[in-house]
Amino acid sequence: MIILSGPSGAGKTTLIKLLLKECPYIEFSVSACNRVPRAYEVHGKDYYFISKDKFKELLDNNEFLEYEEVYEGNYYGTLHSEIKRIWENGKAAALDIDVAGGTRVKRKLGKDALAIFISPPSFEILKERLIKRSTETEESFKKRMSKAEAEMKSRNFFDVIIINDKLEDAKKKLVEVVEGFLSENRQPLNKGM
Repeated sequence: MIILSGPSGAGKTTLIKLLLKECPYIEFSVSACNRVPRAYEVHGKDYYFISKDKFKELLDNNEFLEYEEVYEGNYYGTLHSEIKRIWENGKAAALDIDVAGGTRVKRKLGKDALAIFISPPSFEILKERLIKRSTETEESFKKRMSKAEAEMKSRNFFDVIIINDKLEDAKKKLVEVVEGFLSENRQPLNKGM
């Protein structure tokens, strides 16, 4: 399993898309969430958008590898069924998840997971990236910045830290470390599931 984590705006989603183009033996694990989709997001591709009640039902049935209340009232999680589907296709699962979820999965899977922290070059650049997105209210922006500051302190828990300053350099490093990891673990494992 490949885990990409980092603060919102660090470039995880962009980098994971580039990784998937370079490495056809990896498949994106679509997370479930209970928030409203953004205009450009597609159900089943970006996230499985489900109701809060359905999310809680899945939680009660122990159907998540990990989950987190990322922001108040907004739950995100990795479904066991999604990972199983990917492994049954003979591929490695790539997760784009928040830092708390990433550390949880790494603890569960140990050496069978590669945990990568995507870091912005600086906190100021991260702030600029989030402002350019124009997807946040002032209140949600403040929450994201506060959360990002705390997440940056957790980066040393990860196996690899990639600083996303120049996208092409970050992509090259990402592909290099993932290919190295997968060459040591020839087939996807499902330990800890």
